[in-house]
Amino acid sequence: MHTPNDFPGRRVLFWIVPATFMIPMQLALVAQFVTPAWLGWVGSLKALIIPGAANAFGIFWMRQYAQGAIADELIQASRGDGAGFFRRWWTVGLPVLRPGLAFPGIFTLFHIWNDHLWPLSVMTDPGKVTLQVAVQQLNGVYTTDQSMVIAGALMSVIPLIGVFLIGSRHFIANLAAGAMKF
Repeated sequence: MHTPNDFPGRRVLFWIVPATFMIPMQLALVAQFVTPAWLGWVGSLKALIIPGAANAFGIFWMRQYAQGAIADELIQASRGDGAGFFRRWWTVGLPVLRPGLAFPGIFTLFHIWNDHLWPLSVMTDPGKVTLQVAVQQLNGVYTTDQSMVIAGALMSVIPLIGVFLIGSRHFIANLAAGAMKF
């Protein structure tokens, strides 16, 4: 029986995604800039958030996690109960994938939050820069106020610590659940 995951070229398409890991972000910067510029997002937060929301690592991670976490029997049972695609996704897929979604979510947030090159390229208004760009701009040509740089670095780390503490619950719960199965 064919499943929706069986389509011609799926293996080739799958290997294209991890192959994009080998392309440096600096090389793809101009090509990545074209779409937000065409949409009129340059200078807005949309240009920072939306392009980074889905990345090759997240796609690769979730595919691998979903293959091992979601049993075909669960999907078939929900299909037999008359559940449509979105109902199966909401009641079967999402609860099983929640621990797996935590890791790429936190990883992607950390990457976007700490990125310096993309915000420097996209945010055109000097008054609307990210914290990382602002901390870099504290470095003067001849002098640098180290106390301001350290305070800015501390301010940039505090939200990440909070996100990690909240998101780490899912990791610990997943590890505990996996340990109880065996």
